[in-house]
Amino acid sequence: MPPPLVESAASPLSFSRQLSEKAWFNALWFQSTWFCTVLGRDDLLAVSLGLIGLHLLLVPQRRLEMRQLALLGGIGIAVDTGLSVIGVFQFQGGVLMPGWLACLWLAFATTPGRSLAFLGARPWLTALAGGLVFPFNYFAGSRLGAVEFGWPLWQSLLIMALIWSLLLPALYYLQRRLFNSTEVESHDPLPR
Repeated sequence: MPPPLVESAASPLSFSRQLSEKAWFNALWFQSTWFCTVLGRDDLLAVSLGLIGLHLLLVPQRRLEMRQLALLGGIGIAVDTGLSVIGVFQFQGGVLMPGWLACLWLAFATTPGRSLAFLGARPWLTALAGGLVFPFNYFAGSRLGAVEFGWPLWQSLLIMALIWSLLLPALYYLQRRLFNSTEVESHDPLPR
């Protein structure tokens, strides 16, 4: 009778879980998801969902990760939905929050503790990044046809800069306080 299969430190499953926590891997994974969501939008929605599913398969603490995605991603989704409601954003078909953008927010929610963790220790840099990078990303998205601005460009960029210069540091604070756990969950009912 063959010996039972036991997950060892050298097993591929264990390696993949370790890999998912590496900053470089998260950056590569996030950038792939960004391209699928912004360039492919609805055409690549299934691929985007698959990439998020892959991430959840690979992370060592799945329940904790799902809570992080729900909270941090949910904040981004809520803010962008609010900006759509007041007319700052306009998406194809008149939707307030396209599925591809929700996927992008879920993907972004994985980065504060991994590939973009370096920002967390510098709140002023995080605020600056929020005020510059978020408006720039939406501007780039508009040039790629993913979003249109219903307000004049300068007003749209200014309101995003103000909102995200405050909210991005808050997301880092929440991630650090609620989800920066080194303990392994002992009762994770989800299969590994």
